[in-house]
Amino acid sequence: MAEDVAALAHFYASSHGRVVIAMLRARLRALWPVRPGARTLGLGYALPFLRIWRTEAGDCTVACLPAQLGVARWPRKRPSLATVAHEDRLPFPDLLFDRVLLVHGLEHAEHARRMLREVWRVLKDDGRLMVVVPNRTGWWAYAEATPFGHGRPFSAPQLSRLLASAMFREVRRDGALFVPPFPWRTLLRGAAAWERVGRRIGPRFAGVAIIEAEKDLFGAIPLPVAESATVRRRRAVVAADSG
Repeated sequence: MAEDVAALAHFYASSHGRVVIAMLRARLRALWPVRPGARTLGLGYALPFLRIWRTEAGDCTVACLPAQLGVARWPRKRPSLATVAHEDRLPFPDLLFDRVLLVHGLEHAEHARRMLREVWRVLKDDGRLMVVVPNRTGWWAYAEATPFGHGRPFSAPQLSRLLASAMFREVRRDGALFVPPFPWRTLLRGAAAWERVGRRIGPRFAGVAIIEAEKDLFGAIPLPVAESATVRRRRAVVAADSG
């Protein structure tokens, strides 16, 4: 299964994909309740999950897809709030977002640490990052018929160390997708039960690892003047509407 917008959209439009959307939305909404007026960025291919906050928070929720994935329109039948950018050159001003949701991005990043440093830049000092990646110890990381069977899987400790190297501090960790990664109708009907049981007896076998992190401000080291100037010259910045 190729990792591009068309393949991802095809999966999430299937009955299997719709179950994944329901399971992940439930966990993400529990971890991040709606905050009216909060600015949220969906980075990677987060489009199926952004409706959690878009419905009630209006135009404060936007999406950015890495260039290697391709172009997608979001939301449908409304003015687009999605853009495309290089993973290490996000087209947003510093300190813009209250929340960044990173899904189907980090495991495919050519420069994972650079991507995370860009997230650090555009996130407010008191903002939060939520990362969702295929869990190395779960079944879904080896299911090539799903988007989670491609790219680099992480265990939760590996992801936590990567975040720390990019000056993020782990706040909490979670997981989702305990149902086996097969599109069998009987499994899909019982997905909610698998989630309940899996969370109690086998959290390390979740299909995806989820970590919420905050900026480690004490670990911030200013860029040398020459490097900082280079970064400013090569990044196109999109002006943000304050409304």
